Amino acid sequence: MTCTRYLILAPALLLMPAMATAQAYPSKTVRIVVPFPAAGGTDILARVIAPRLGENLGQQIVIDNRGGAGGAIGSELVAKAAPDGYTLLITDTSFTTNPSLYSKLPYDSVRDFAPVSLLASAPVILVVHPSLPAKTVKEFVALAKSRPGQLDFGSGPGSSTHLAGELLKSVARIDLMHIPFKGQAPAVAALLGGHIVMMFAGISSVKQHVAAGRVRAIAVTGDARSPGMPEVPTFEEGGLKGVDSGTYWGALAPAATPREIVARLAASFAAVLKQADINQRLFELGFVPIGGTAEQYAANLKAETEKWARVIRQAKVRLD
Repeated sequence: MTCTRYLILAPALLLMPAMATAQAYPSKTVRIVVPFPAAGGTDILARVIAPRLGENLGQQIVIDNRGGAGGAIGSELVAKAAPDGYTLLITDTSFTTNPSLYSKLPYDSVRDFAPVSLLASAPVILVVHPSLPAKTVKEFVALAKSRPGQLDFGSGPGSSTHLAGELLKSVARIDLMHIPFKGQAPAVAALLGGHIVMMFAGISSVKQHVAAGRVRAIAVTGDARSPGMPEVPTFEEGGLKGVDSGTYWGALAPAATPREIVARLAASFAAVLKQADINQRLFELGFVPIGGTAEQYAANLKAETEKWARVIRQAKVRLD
C-alpha cells in the first residue's frame, strides 16, 4: 500500500520544484537583451514595453543593447544564459533570416531558444524617386519589365528591406539591381538625392519625405493598409499578390526555461500590448501590436524561417 501511494505521488513530487520556481518568479531584475544598437526599431519597441512589463511582473526591467553580426552576438548571449526567465531576447525578422544568410551561427535558432511571445509587426513600403514615371504597382512592374536590370534599389545587405526587394523580384518576375548600403538611413539619403530610384523602407523612415513630395509611395507589404500611412494601398490592392514581406518582433528565452515561466511572460507581454496608451504609442511609431502565446510565436518563426530561406536561396544572398 505504501509503495503504491509512493508511485502515485511521485509525478506530483517531481513537479513541485518547477511549480515553486514559477510561483516565485520573478524575484529579481529581468534583463532584456536587444541584439542591435540603441535607437533602432527593436530598441524603441523594447523601451516602450519594458516599463509596463516591469509593473506587470513586479520587478525592474533593464535593456541591454548587444549589437553586432546582424543580431547574432546578442542572440548568442541569450542562448547561453541561465534558463530561469531572467535573461530574455527581443529581436526582429533577422532571427529568421540569419540561419540562411550565414553559413555558421554560434547558436541554433530552434534548439537553443524557447519562443515566448510575438510582440508586433510592421510592413515595409516601396517608395520611388519622383523622377520615376510610375505611380501604381502595375505601372511600376510594367516599367521594371521594360527596363530589366536598370532600376536600382538600396538597402543594407541581408536586411528585411533588401529581402523585400528580392521577394518582389521573384513574385513580379522582374529584374532589379541591388545597391548595398551600410543601413537604411544612407539608402534614404541616396534616394532623396536621386542616386538610386527606389527602395523598401520602414514607414517611419520615409513618411515625412512622402508627405513633402520628395519621394513617392507605391505600396505597402502585408495584407492590410498601415495605420501609419492609410492612404497607401497594399501590393495586393495594386494587383500583385505574394509580397508579404515585413518585420516581426518577438521575445524569446533560453531553451530550457520552465514552461510555467514562459507562459507567465507571454501573458504579461500580452497584457502590456493591450493597454490603450501603449497600443496607441506603438501605432504612432509604425508598429502593429500583436501579442499571443508561445505556440503561436513558434509557428510564426517556423513559417518565416522557411519563407525567407526560399527567397535567400533563390536570390543567392550570403553575408559571409
